[in-house]
Amino acid sequence: MDRTKEKSIWRRNILLDINTKNIAAGTVAGIFVITGPTALILEASSNGNFSAAHTILWIFAVYVFGGLLGILLPLYYRIPIVGGHSLTGAAFLATMTNQFTFNELIGAYIVSGLLLLFVGLLSFFSRLVNLVPREIISAMLSGMIMKYMVNFIISTTQLLLVGTISLITFFVFSRWKTKIPPVIAAIVIGTIVLSLTYPINIGDLVPGEFFPQIQLPNFNPVSFLSVSIPLALLILSNDVAVGIGALEQNHYHTPINRIVSFSGIFSVISGFFGGQSANIAGMATVICSDEEAGPKEKRFMGAVVSGALLLIYGLFSWKLVPFIQALPKEFISIIVGFSLLGVFSKNIHQSFSSPSMKISTTFALIIALSNITILNISSPIWSLLIGTVIARYIEKDTIGKIENDGKRTA
Repeated sequence: MDRTKEKSIWRRNILLDINTKNIAAGTVAGIFVITGPTALILEASSNGNFSAAHTILWIFAVYVFGGLLGILLPLYYRIPIVGGHSLTGAAFLATMTNQFTFNELIGAYIVSGLLLLFVGLLSFFSRLVNLVPREIISAMLSGMIMKYMVNFIISTTQLLLVGTISLITFFVFSRWKTKIPPVIAAIVIGTIVLSLTYPINIGDLVPGEFFPQIQLPNFNPVSFLSVSIPLALLILSNDVAVGIGALEQNHYHTPINRIVSFSGIFSVISGFFGGQSANIAGMATVICSDEEAGPKEKRFMGAVVSGALLLIYGLFSWKLVPFIQALPKEFISIIVGFSLLGVFSKNIHQSFSSPSMKISTTFALIIALSNITILNISSPIWSLLIGTVIARYIEKDTIGKIENDGKRTA
């Protein structure tokens, strides 16, 4: 009887915690995690010549398990831990899928998730991230996604009316500083204009019934070096660090090691279904933990709303993805560009924020941009390795800075 009463009280408390502000924040965060990252996954899948079934399975995995993470953790800890998957990881993989088979990538995803789990269990988060200076990671990421920013501008001129109106919308909402993020406004308005001016025919793209199945991984030492390590670093530095930083900035008692560990566990599960990760979503957590999301003690419901949207989207992705695939490639490039704009500007600024690291960050950026492969090791690893060596042993003044930054917390 007591347990029944406790459950009833818990349900009533949950309902009382829902308000318009956290619903709005959760909806915006969910849309943010769904729009651009989906386009990036489609881009990566196209580059790797993956089948339609593999593409839908990938999207199913990251959104179903990312959504579950974003429902369970905030309900348990009562803080706005938003689940999702790595936007920067998807951007990184778009340059790697043509070098490995689908099953080799699954093996790399699982290893990446295990790395996250070990980092969390060993309380090794800050030390691991600081092995490579943050500026070098940012330079590597900037180089990897720069071509998408160039394609963004080119596609805007090719799809002139849609691109122009989307850009104007973005700048107007940036100027007005409304509660609606400029990126979301630009994508929504652009989609409306596209639907009015461009004939979209899904035709034979609608698939039959979809049943997710566990995939067998193929563990490849080369994919471990080229995919697992960079992907884990990107998740830690661009998602985990950002999300945890936002929670601590808003004065939440944050279970850092458990968040990292659960991100690893859910990423491993997602990996078996073809998803690269299922982790705390950095920018979406920023949205749901902010003051605009309502009273501090109720903001966790924004994360739950976001998680529910992701879960629904993942479960019905087999019906929704064909509509996205029917969009013109130029519009997909525009969506990707808007989605990566904030990531790119933040990372390009972070890359050159230290005057004493100009040479190392420049080499890290151009090596990542070159997309070279030497000894079967791809450009992201060479970018991180060479950039770090130059920073530590050539630009000697940075050593003290790196050591001091080791004291920073996520």
